[in-house]
Amino acid sequence: MLLADAVLLLHLLYVLFVVGSLPVIWVGAYFKKKFVRNFWFRYLHLAAILFVVAESLLGIVCPLTALENALRQVETEDSFIQYWVHQILFYHFPEYVFTLIYIAFACLVALTFKWVPPKHD
Repeated sequence: MLLADAVLLLHLLYVLFVVGSLPVIWVGAYFKKKFVRNFWFRYLHLAAILFVVAESLLGIVCPLTALENALRQVETEDSFIQYWVHQILFYHFPEYVFTLIYIAFACLVALTFKWVPPKHD
């Protein structure tokens, strides 16, 4: 169960990076912080959301979700970490709703490249 919890926490960190980086970029740009124009940070962020969009459009289960599910098949009890992180990460909506949200978010990330272009130093 510990390994499954670790995978779940990694999944949460991935989501926080994808979702949290966009407002950080916008706020950082407003305050003229250099790190928000970092080439590697920005392209990694774009690649992360495009990976999610591609998974969703292709109907592929997230590898982290699949790994966690495989690890949990031998365990039946919910851990404290599993319970709360699942409450944050997983919602029960039709799949197309998530796909539309992912695409809209990816568009915002891509538009941010125009509004706050990265610099290759």
